[in-house]
Amino acid sequence: MRHPLRILSIEDDPKDAELIQDLLETEDIVCEVTRVDTQAALLASLEQGGIDLILADYTLPSFDGLSALKLAMKACPEVPFIFVSGTLGEEVATEALKIGATDYVLKTRLSRLVPSVVRALREARERAERKEADEKLRRNEAYLAEAQKLSRTGSFGWDVVTGEIYWSRETFRIFEYEPATNVTIEQVVQRTHPEDRLAVQQLIERVSRERTAWDFEHRLLMPDGSVKYLRVVGHPSTDERGSFEFVGAVTDITESKRAEEALRRSESYLAEAQRITHTGSWVWQVAGRDAVHLSDEWYRIYGFDPAEGMPVWEKRLRRVHPADRANWQGTIERAIREKSDYDVEFRIILPDGTVKSIHTVGHPILNACGDVVQFVGISTDITERKRGEEALRRSEAYLAEGQRMTRSGSWARDVRTGALFWSQEVFRIYEFDPKKMKPTWSTFLERVHPEDRPAIEQRAKMESTQKEWANSEADFRAVLPDGRIKHIHTIAHPVMDESGELTEVVGTVMDVTEQHEARAALERSEGYLAEAQRLTRTGSWAWNVRTRDLFWSQEMFRILDYPEGIKPSMSHFLERVHPEDRPLLEQRAKMESTQLRWVDSGVDYRIVLPNGTIKRLHSVAHPVANESGEITEVVGTTMDVTEQHEARAALETAFEQIKVLKDQLYRENIALREEIDRSSMFEEIVGESPVLQRVLAHVVKVARSDSTVLITGETGTGKELIARAIHKRSQRAAQAFVSVNCAAIPPSLIASELFGHERGAFTGATQRRLGRFELAEAGTIFIDEVGELPPETQIALLRVLQEREFERVGGGKVIRANVRVIAATNRDLQGAIDTGTFRSDLYYRLNVFPIEMPPLRKRKEDIPLLVEYFIDRYASKAGKKIRGINRATLERLRAYAWPGNIRELQNVIERSVIVCETENFTVDESWLSPRLEETNQVRPSLLKMPASQEKEAIEAALADARGRVSGPSGAAAKLGVPPSTLDSKIKAFGINKHRFKMAELVPPEAPKSRTS
Repeated sequence: MRHPLRILSIEDDPKDAELIQDLLETEDIVCEVTRVDTQAALLASLEQGGIDLILADYTLPSFDGLSALKLAMKACPEVPFIFVSGTLGEEVATEALKIGATDYVLKTRLSRLVPSVVRALREARERAERKEADEKLRRNEAYLAEAQKLSRTGSFGWDVVTGEIYWSRETFRIFEYEPATNVTIEQVVQRTHPEDRLAVQQLIERVSRERTAWDFEHRLLMPDGSVKYLRVVGHPSTDERGSFEFVGAVTDITESKRAEEALRRSESYLAEAQRITHTGSWVWQVAGRDAVHLSDEWYRIYGFDPAEGMPVWEKRLRRVHPADRANWQGTIERAIREKSDYDVEFRIILPDGTVKSIHTVGHPILNACGDVVQFVGISTDITERKRGEEALRRSEAYLAEGQRMTRSGSWARDVRTGALFWSQEVFRIYEFDPKKMKPTWSTFLERVHPEDRPAIEQRAKMESTQKEWANSEADFRAVLPDGRIKHIHTIAHPVMDESGELTEVVGTVMDVTEQHEARAALERSEGYLAEAQRLTRTGSWAWNVRTRDLFWSQEMFRILDYPEGIKPSMSHFLERVHPEDRPLLEQRAKMESTQLRWVDSGVDYRIVLPNGTIKRLHSVAHPVANESGEITEVVGTTMDVTEQHEARAALETAFEQIKVLKDQLYRENIALREEIDRSSMFEEIVGESPVLQRVLAHVVKVARSDSTVLITGETGTGKELIARAIHKRSQRAAQAFVSVNCAAIPPSLIASELFGHERGAFTGATQRRLGRFELAEAGTIFIDEVGELPPETQIALLRVLQEREFERVGGGKVIRANVRVIAATNRDLQGAIDTGTFRSDLYYRLNVFPIEMPPLRKRKEDIPLLVEYFIDRYASKAGKKIRGINRATLERLRAYAWPGNIRELQNVIERSVIVCETENFTVDESWLSPRLEETNQVRPSLLKMPASQEKEAIEAALADARGRVSGPSGAAAKLGVPPSTLDSKIKAFGINKHRFKMAELVPPEAPKSRTS
């Protein structure tokens, strides 16, 4: 049904309104007419709306038609307005049309009304449609602009002929030009990044010439220095007039470029993360087991080449270790069957034989039907972790062994549950069987001595209830089932949770029975010392250089005749000193408190007691330095030597009479004692190797002469034995053979040892002493470790070799020397000359006839003879009968490098004879450990170090070896020298190796002991 036309009729005559309605319906125009004749009614109808057409008479009772037109134009300008009036002049009609009237029809010519209405309705409809189209166009343009803004894509048009360019608003925003700008090609090129400018210009030239489409990416360099990435797509177009232009789009792809770069970085990070964590990712199809994806790290782990493509199932299967292959396949088949994840560890074997441990985790991918089609997952190379776990197991074993050796156990107690944990060593300390009992507080208290039990219970209560307490220590006794008593030292440490609540107490238990007994023995020893001081009239003292405080032992008070109640001071001491000796003591005290470095010193002086008695005292002082080398204390002893002084005066005459006999006896005694000391080294030269025979041939030739001989070679090769052989075959064989080891003597005493000293030559030189050169008069002196001589002693030795004379230390008398000199060293003397620690002129004086002793590894054919010789020697001493040598043992002895040469072989044979339980001789394979060579590779040999660095290197090696000298992990092995050589150097430098052993036993919180 057609919608009736709604007409508003502004007419004061109802008949005219009916006539118009009839006329319109006659022309098949269905309408509904609403008549109004007042302004108020008109406004009401306009406000109500729903009007399709307005027909108005010009002449109305209360207002005119123009007023009605103006009201209608204001309320509903889109509704057609036609004047139907009997009196409408031309001027009024023109004015009405200007205001907005659609048409006008005279009532006298109503035949024109229907065409006018039809035309007005058609024009109104066309205007409405045009308006709707315009509105839609505006919306579309707004949507397009917003879409361009959101997608950062602008449009453009470019007339190649005129050069005119059209840009959308978004294009202006992208290029950051004002929309009012008249854009040119030059401005486009100007915004282009300098590195892309040439390519853009070439593109413009090409497409202008060829008129082809393009898709091009380049960068813009904005005024603020930022860079934008653009994608420009152009398409040739011809308009209706035939004009050619390019139309296209400009897209800001900066974000996507950055996203692509971020993605590349992310993929790179993922690949790097997989490489660092040794984790490869993979995807494989269930059907056929073909791989879909394998990451680069997977290829690296499994040793496949990505260039050869993804390895097939058979190749991947062959990589699995044969022993793990069945388990690996079974795990995968079960996962497929159960549609479940799988987690398996197995080993793979690479083509080069390398074995890796792999941990693989797989996850199933199901299709829409619920069937497993793929597995995705990761494979991690856990070889290092497996090795770490093995190392951890070894470390735990070492810890348990360390606890057993140090008799220190660890424990833990849960404060909330009361549960106890004991290490194996705690069970051993308390002598409980860990297999038969679980540690509890009551069983622990059973072992605690009844007298110590209350203190332990009180301490445990404090540890369980107090919220804040530091580490605590306690000592108590444990009573074992057989009645034995152990002394125990325990340390406890609180463990808090995140809220600060005490949850656990952990600690250690140490069996200090031996230390307790040692402490008791020390207390007894101190008592004995006090008694010994009283009997020997020797007091001890200590002087703090900083505070000037003095400590005197009881005997010091008795010697100086002071009551023990006073606090000793320097003034008290100087008050007793004889006036003639006081300046010397004051000067000595000043020297001891100001000099940074000085050695032990001794002084003799007199004191005058209150009753006038004069005593003669002898004091020895020793400096004590802190870690920075600064002297902080001086300790010493003072001996009442009054009786000795008087007795010495009485005996001086007798001493002069027996001096000659004493010196002779001393020489013979020294030579005999050294002969006895070294007779155990070798009883004869054993060996038939060509290199040894060449050495012996040199010995025979040089022995007849009196030339100086320099024997070189590694330690333990028998250099002293060769020296003795030269002496025995020389014309001096009937005279003394005196040996001196320069490495075993402190550098400050070597000159005195070689050339002797006069009485008073230095502190402690209480009488004249003959040197080794005098003891070897008319015989031979063997100077071993000649490379250890200090520079000043080298000069004195050079004088002996050149002038055949020397002087005792502290003396002025020239003594002629009729001694043959044989020197030996295991040092590189030429290298020492280069470093300035050995004189070249002395070297050439010593190197008259050089003999180089070959190391044992260069005369392995002598090893069987040496082994038989040493077995016979030590078996007879041990009372054992050894009839044969294990063949494998002999081969091991031949194969070993023997860094300690014959001395090391001798020690190994002696040790093996001691532990040998059968008549077939064997050697423990672990004794021939290669770790000495490894240690020598890590730490430079002591023999090649400058003398100035030796003490520091020895102390560092002792600290690493915890005071142990010999053995595969001892300091000698670390420094590449035999234990005997290292022992000599330790004595020469005055190093206390026992303090490095004690450092292992001192608890971490205990204060450092002061070393004097």
